[in-house]
Amino acid sequence: MLSFKDEDRRDTLHSDQPLVSVVIPAFNASNYIERTLRSAVRQTYAALEIIVVNDGSTDNTAKLVEQIAVSDSRIRLLSTPNRGVAAARNTGIEASSGRFVAFLDADDLWHPTKIEKQVNGLNRLPSHWAAVYTLHYIINEDDEIIRPGSSDVARGYIYARHLNVKYIGNGSALLVRRNAALAIGGFDSSYAAAGLGGCEDLDFELKLAARYFIEVVPERLVGYRKHPGSMSSDHLRMGKSALEVVKRSLAANPQLPRYAIGSAIDATRKYAFWEFRQARRSYLSLVTLRPILRSDPCFVVRLVLEKGLRGIQHCLRLGTTTANHEYQPRMKMKFDDHIAPSRLECPKETPRLRRHLMRLAAVDAKLNSALAPRANGT
Repeated sequence: MLSFKDEDRRDTLHSDQPLVSVVIPAFNASNYIERTLRSAVRQTYAALEIIVVNDGSTDNTAKLVEQIAVSDSRIRLLSTPNRGVAAARNTGIEASSGRFVAFLDADDLWHPTKIEKQVNGLNRLPSHWAAVYTLHYIINEDDEIIRPGSSDVARGYIYARHLNVKYIGNGSALLVRRNAALAIGGFDSSYAAAGLGGCEDLDFELKLAARYFIEVVPERLVGYRKHPGSMSSDHLRMGKSALEVVKRSLAANPQLPRYAIGSAIDATRKYAFWEFRQARRSYLSLVTLRPILRSDPCFVVRLVLEKGLRGIQHCLRLGTTTANHEYQPRMKMKFDDHIAPSRLECPKETPRLRRHLMRLAAVDAKLNSALAPRANGT
């Protein structure tokens, strides 16, 4: 069995391929960890080390990982007390030896070509391009595709746009240069300590986007699992966490113009509004909706036009939840059976949205000009 402590492993395993360290934080993940590991080990890109960080699980997650590791020497298990997903990912980054690090949540799946396409995309770019993401399908407990995730993409310096659109979408979509991950301080475990865990991946992405360029592979190569036990199903925590992440990011980047700040706050409040609604927190929903209507009085009208009667219910009947229909399969296809398309459908943009994104792109161009000497020297 190869020693994963060998500092030269990246050069000896596949001399023509840079090593990619796959970091899988796992807490009580026995229902899905075998499927998740299978999607990692079957990657067409072979130069991998797969680090599972058992974050204080009380089920048989560790035992299952150990059993699978017997048949694949690329897998190793690290066990720590329960400290949350951010600390677990940091443990994996620190223990890794790859040039690149890819994160995979313990209940998500990857298309076999994901890592190969991401490495090919990032490896040809200079070092100030720090990361590459891909798009996703939302899947259920049985690996069935429920629906496509967002088709929105942007590349290059995208900080102001990412604050608003949140292109990356989930913690399993990103591959990053290890030195860049360390340079921004890894993941922030203070959110979990404050009871605001849930959007640590967004915090990490925004820190990267504020300092570096980001590439995209515009294909759906991640199966992002939605199920009642997932972190994203805790809607109250997700709403609060998103508001706090964006608040901290704006405080750390005071150079943003007022328009970008206002639109980022507005977009995050809208996200939090839906999360609080799904959590059936009527008071929080109303408190969040009030400033939205001040900044965007047509919010409810547009929602009704876009979503019809269901939009009216969502806006006015606080306490109605989408949880019952959200997890029902729509496409009747297993994620493992889907074929990654060579081209992705273009997202529909209204003239208003197009103008908004163009204005934010101009903000990013200006920020990039100020950052260029530092970025190009990274």
